[in-house]
Amino acid sequence: MRKLVVAISAFGFAAAASAQTPAPAPATSTVSAEKAQADYLNEKVCRTEELTGSRLAKRRVCKTRSQWADQQLQDRQEIERVQTQRSLKTP
Repeated sequence: MRKLVVAISAFGFAAAASAQTPAPAPATSTVSAEKAQADYLNEKVCRTEELTGSRLAKRRVCKTRSQWADQQLQDRQEIERVQTQRSLKTP
């Protein structure tokens, strides 16, 4: 019984110690995280796109992740622009 009480109290102290606020991360981890994010955004990604007008023709397009994200944003804006213009013309 006494061993159980000692084990429970030791567990309680360990839990209390882990509940304390963690120490602030050193500045080097911030720099390495920024570098990792920059490396991720500059990584080349290749995709296969089907050519319009053909069932068989395809082409491979390689861009960085940031270029793909920019292209996706431009495409989305163009679709919204066309949809807005269409809704204004319809009575």
